Amino acid sequence: MSEAGTTMTTRRPTRGRRPVDDLAGEGRRTAMRVIFPYDGDLDTLNLYIDLPKGASQEEVHPDDVLGRHSVRVRPGRRLSMGSYFNAFPASYWRRWTVATETRLTVRTRGEGAVIVYRSNARGNQQRVDSVRVDGEATSTFDLSFTTFGDGGWYWFDLVSGTDGMVLEGADWSVAENDRPYGTVTLGVTTFNRSDYCVRNIGVVAEDDDLRAVLDELIIVDQGNKLVEDEPGFPGLAERMGEQLRVIRQDNLGGSGGFARNQYEAAVGGKSDYVVMLDDDIQLEPESIIRITTFADLCRKPTLVGGHMFDLLNKSVLHTFGEIVDPYRWQPTLPGPDQYLGHDFARTPLRKTPWMHQRVDVDYNGWWMCLIPTQVIREIGLSLPVFIKWDDAEYGLRAKAAGYHTVSLPGAACWHVSWIDKDDLVGWQAYFHTRNRLISGLLHSPYPYGGELVRRAEMDDVKHLVSMQYYTVEGRLQAQRDLLAGPDALHDILPKRLPELRARMTAHDDSVLRPEVDEFPQVRSPKPRRPRKWKTPPVGRLVLEGGKALARQVLPLREGAEEHPQTLIAHKDNKWWNVAQYDSALVTNAEGTGIAWYRRKPELVRSMLRESATNHARILAEFPRLRKEYQEALPRITSFEAWERTFGIEPRDRGTEQ
Repeated sequence: MSEAGTTMTTRRPTRGRRPVDDLAGEGRRTAMRVIFPYDGDLDTLNLYIDLPKGASQEEVHPDDVLGRHSVRVRPGRRLSMGSYFNAFPASYWRRWTVATETRLTVRTRGEGAVIVYRSNARGNQQRVDSVRVDGEATSTFDLSFTTFGDGGWYWFDLVSGTDGMVLEGADWSVAENDRPYGTVTLGVTTFNRSDYCVRNIGVVAEDDDLRAVLDELIIVDQGNKLVEDEPGFPGLAERMGEQLRVIRQDNLGGSGGFARNQYEAAVGGKSDYVVMLDDDIQLEPESIIRITTFADLCRKPTLVGGHMFDLLNKSVLHTFGEIVDPYRWQPTLPGPDQYLGHDFARTPLRKTPWMHQRVDVDYNGWWMCLIPTQVIREIGLSLPVFIKWDDAEYGLRAKAAGYHTVSLPGAACWHVSWIDKDDLVGWQAYFHTRNRLISGLLHSPYPYGGELVRRAEMDDVKHLVSMQYYTVEGRLQAQRDLLAGPDALHDILPKRLPELRARMTAHDDSVLRPEVDEFPQVRSPKPRRPRKWKTPPVGRLVLEGGKALARQVLPLREGAEEHPQTLIAHKDNKWWNVAQYDSALVTNAEGTGIAWYRRKPELVRSMLRESATNHARILAEFPRLRKEYQEALPRITSFEAWERTFGIEPRDRGTEQ
């Protein structure tokens, strides 16, 4: 099952309809089926069913979910499919696909009513149509996309009579438009998360509808805790057969693993698309079918991404879509009303006006993102940047080539959110810094990158006054590597992380211990006057920043080297707070360890000088560096360059689909 370089090169001779779709004889195809939690998870039920105003979630009993596509409506009750997974995102279909209308087909048993609603971009709800049903009934509604230019959804409610009713199934279909039925390769990259991988293999293996659109599930295993050694893998491998392949390779980071998935899908000659998937996700398998169908019907090749829900708080949507702020060059939200961490358990779709306006994005995170193999053949593979910014850069590169990205509502997975993590410190700071600068050189619309370079230098200063010297050492190395040019990126891809990790023990701020008692006793300096603000106002921030920077070159106060002066929880680990002290015990974001931060005036002087020198040079040479990186981009993302890095023999790129 495991291999390093070979691949099947056969392809299906024809592209007929999928077993999941029985409408082809009618000149239509299923765009979206109404679904319910496949694993009976009550924590996710509010993503599939929305209750009317005044009702509680407890009014839907677990036993009311009769199957993947069926639910019982108890006597006199009302259930709404105006939910994240079951409302139809009509504005996205209108904007990006060849479809001009949808047909809603609802199959019921028992007495009641089916009521169809729509919304506009402002979230205003309007009743469209309704029908009374009794016995076994099939209700059909033909619904136009005409009014959905800026946003809006369709959905339906079920109202039961005195004896109750059952939804046997429902789907939204569109005209076939002579479009072929594409198939996918699922590409997973993993490093020592074999248990997650095997769990998701099991989800795929059990879903016949998903397997009908699947050519191959490829797991690129870059760890030493191998997927193939995980209990349960042999049985799943036998069940999946030729639809499962595990490839072992050196740890080349997320970008190296995803580049391998892109490469295998593109040269295999079978798949129209590759879907990038993180290893540590919980998959909603219907999402793969939805994004594949949507991509089939897009007017031109399009990257189609799924949203990310919080695996540890399953009703919380991490983000509804992202763009890159062109001036500050950082990920941000497209709309002023949007925010991270929307909880559908508190505010369902129908009560969230901003979610009804269509969101256009620059990229989609590679926790779940479909990329046409045609696009890969044209614009190349991922940047060789290990982790961070690879997905954003690829989306921007595709957009520059005329291929947009759509973050499609109703398609999602669950993933551990990084809101409660801090990957801007520690070894990951190197990759954040370097890759952000590289992507800015490649794609910033401003001659000198807008605020990119200035903000990068300010970030160095913030980490320095926070006594995070290991983080700054990584950031300085990132600046050196950036200035060294793009042709070194492949060479350092497998080397840089081990080198960075080897430097951890040289800095107190990167050495974690589990308990406070393992450090000397805290001895506080003279108590400070309590503050009334958590985040200083802008004017105060400037003053605090000047004072903090000046304090760095002063001698340490007596006893600070031998005893920490305070204990700082992670939520209070802000530069303007930490900079008041000469030494402090600081908890990490995960709550698993504590580091002893100690101010080092000589080291600060040295690092500050190099940071200023590096950034001055980057800014002065920005036009030259931009030209150098842009000219190198096709070369360093080419199939040939990645074949050398993978250590495999060159292969044909396959045929166009």
